[in-house]
Amino acid sequence: MNGPMRVMTWNELDAPARAALMERGRSAIFDDRLRSSIGRIIEDVRAHGDDAVCRALHTFDGIDISPEGLKVTEAEFAAARAQVGDDLLAAIRDLIDHVRRFNEQVLAQRADWHFESEPGLVVGEKWSPIASAGLFVPCGKGSFPSVLAQIGTPAVVAGVGTVIVLVPPVAGSGGLVDPAVLVTASELGLRDVFRVNGPAGIAAAAFGTLNIPKVVKVLGPGSPPVVCAQLEVQRYGCSSVMLLGPTESLVVADDSADARLLAADLLIEAEHGDDSSVVLVTPSRALVDATQRQLASQLAALPEPRRHYASSALGVNGGAVIVDDLETAFAVANAYAPEHLQLVVADSDAALAHLHDAGEILVGQHTPFSAANFVIGCPAALPTSGFATVSSGITVDAFLKRTAVARADAVALARMSPSVVALAEHEGFPAHAAAVRARTLP
Repeated sequence: MNGPMRVMTWNELDAPARAALMERGRSAIFDDRLRSSIGRIIEDVRAHGDDAVCRALHTFDGIDISPEGLKVTEAEFAAARAQVGDDLLAAIRDLIDHVRRFNEQVLAQRADWHFESEPGLVVGEKWSPIASAGLFVPCGKGSFPSVLAQIGTPAVVAGVGTVIVLVPPVAGSGGLVDPAVLVTASELGLRDVFRVNGPAGIAAAAFGTLNIPKVVKVLGPGSPPVVCAQLEVQRYGCSSVMLLGPTESLVVADDSADARLLAADLLIEAEHGDDSSVVLVTPSRALVDATQRQLASQLAALPEPRRHYASSALGVNGGAVIVDDLETAFAVANAYAPEHLQLVVADSDAALAHLHDAGEILVGQHTPFSAANFVIGCPAALPTSGFATVSSGITVDAFLKRTAVARADAVALARMSPSVVALAEHEGFPAHAAAVRARTLP
């Protein structure tokens, strides 16, 4: 039947059609014209610092502000608390608590270690936090205190020394920063918050300006220009992650799924934006038809622009993929490598073993994406555009680094020296060999 979802049959899709489904939005991030445009902003900030940041705010956000006004003031923090109700504050604290406890468990697994690999030779690793980080919080299509909680809490738990927050001003506010984001920052103990245009702010954090500290890593979800800026500043030595772009979700379901709840869950990530992608993969055409009916009524109840966003995510950008069996469904899900994956099948434990390429896997219909986004505590800032095949969500690991440590005694070095010398001579490094001979020959 016709409905909000585009319907595709997997074994009838040719290679280009399958590739188009998998590609979702990646080309927008890597578009040459966008890269060129973002590159000009980055070069302007690199050359002119705060003046360029203020220029970008004027050009792209319609806000005129002096460099001294980029940093949020203590008075603004105080005013923000008065604007955030007790229920929202309790929810922010609930989210931070769950994210903190999850990340404390991750951190507990990252202890220093060493072992004696041969007599007299001890090798291992030590863990330490990175020195600084810039956290980008979007503000284009709404208020996102949950994003700051999701990426700021791991930075705090990791023990990053300098953490700054980059957030665009609320549209039409004259330069004000979202009060809920400021309250979240305050709850995390983060007081260095800067109102910036996204790409220009990311560049400022990468290079450092008079008012915005330089950081070694900048990350956070955002639009293609924001993601492109994070990729581009890596050419100048500021690290980022791959790849927090427009949101996406995929649900693997069979006839055990409740179509009403399934439709509700498909709409969660679909309402984010018209660049979102939402896919249902199932061997059941009957489930697709039932879900189409539910989606039609639930979609009609959404206000604009969320209804338009969801229609794009389910129609133009995503849709239902009908497969022959669950084994094929798992293969399609792994190939898609979604940011968010929900598993709604009768034997979820067996199915879970077949799924490995996803930012997160939520099992069952009592684990909706919204619960994971706002309370559960697992990372919700997750790789998009297929990068879940090689990267993971934002946890303390994003803010930690490992350093190898080794200690050899004279006996161990004497044992290794023939191997060191042989390899050094083969590769043409006489000083390598001489340094060992100086210690092992009379």
